[in-house]
Amino acid sequence: MPSTLIVNARLVNEGQVLEGDLRMEQGRIARIGSGLSARDGEQVVDAAGRWLLPGMIDDQVHFREPGLTHKGDIATESAAAVAGGLTTFMDMPNTNPPTLNAEALQAKYDAAAGRARANYGFYMGASNDNLEHIQKLDPKTAPGIKVFMGASTGNMLVDNPETLDAIFRDAPTPIITHCEDTPMIDALMKAYVEKYGDSLSAEQHPDIRSREACLKSSQLAVSLAKKHGTRLHVLHISTADELALFERGPMIRADGSRKQITAETCIHFLRFDRADYARLGNLIKCNPAIKDASDREALTAALVEDVIDVLATDHAPHTWDEKQKPYPQAPSGLPLVQYALVAALELVHEGKLDITRVVQKFAHAPAQLFDVSQRGFLREGYWADLVLVEDNAFTVRRENVLSKCGWSPFEGMTFRSRIASTWVNGELAWDGNRIVGEANGQRLAFDR
Repeated sequence: MPSTLIVNARLVNEGQVLEGDLRMEQGRIARIGSGLSARDGEQVVDAAGRWLLPGMIDDQVHFREPGLTHKGDIATESAAAVAGGLTTFMDMPNTNPPTLNAEALQAKYDAAAGRARANYGFYMGASNDNLEHIQKLDPKTAPGIKVFMGASTGNMLVDNPETLDAIFRDAPTPIITHCEDTPMIDALMKAYVEKYGDSLSAEQHPDIRSREACLKSSQLAVSLAKKHGTRLHVLHISTADELALFERGPMIRADGSRKQITAETCIHFLRFDRADYARLGNLIKCNPAIKDASDREALTAALVEDVIDVLATDHAPHTWDEKQKPYPQAPSGLPLVQYALVAALELVHEGKLDITRVVQKFAHAPAQLFDVSQRGFLREGYWADLVLVEDNAFTVRRENVLSKCGWSPFEGMTFRSRIASTWVNGELAWDGNRIVGEANGQRLAFDR
């Protein structure tokens, strides 16, 4: 593999923006400095003052393989990911069959080998009857254990109190949770169907999947984590109400210790709110629901204040035809990986976040939270997962969407930043216009 030298970049890393150069050799970052001289035969990329970021690590995607590959698969969705500057993904277990034992987990790793264009890790799922498999899980084989404390597909809603308590007691990895109270949601759905009948639409979605249902379930997860000393990461926080459950401050403290309980929000909660249902309807139907403008503002502030530790996508593609069904039958989820980073950078242009905080939430924090080995930072010796970003406005068009589902909730929106290049393990994967090279994503290693 020939070495590559990137010169005249603005390197964004660990709270700083520094002008300098970066050399990649044998898939890793070999040297960071200034005034580095090109070697014979070395490829040189002149960044011309553009931002150079560590690749985004997305701790929450649904790439739909196995069993749901008409919506997306590891190959198609990882291609969309690297086009968006996402170089590592952690995929959810609610596939068909679900990932509920070591054999199913290994099958997903086998399916990704040689096909994933980004680096990959797969979660073990929890159910009411797989506690023994959770207890025996090798912590080096999965980023965490996913517990659906709200509605999910198949056999993955953990609603047995004794089982839930035992999972939090015995988990050998961090637990990540989807927190919504299913009985509350079911009762509200019944009431809204009786009230609205056939006129029920996505505009009622944030009321059916209510803030109260989110808060009740998140409170339960936090209480169980505190009871057992469990490392807990609460996914896709969608309400201002839940923020009081979480500690303010850096995830890694000055003394080297880290938060026991962490929180994540997703890019769609920062770019859409209740007013957008009238225009987009089922296209932004997701669980938990996108809620009010005041929630969107509170979540953005919580990122600034280090109450929320991680920013992710919850990428969950469905076909266009599936999304055209009546609201009760239309599935929940949005395809997001291709435009998530530029959507976050739009908050930088708007003065709501700074570039170092975006990198912290999208790259550094997930690497630290899940003990990812040698990724998520611009550091010598680390794997060369890099993104070059330029200020060059573009408008999202359907014909440019790489996800298999073929549409994006961002269509028609103009973003002021653009992904100029993405490198995965030192190899160019996206040249600003198209996917290039072979799929060379690697299985994640965890320092545990």
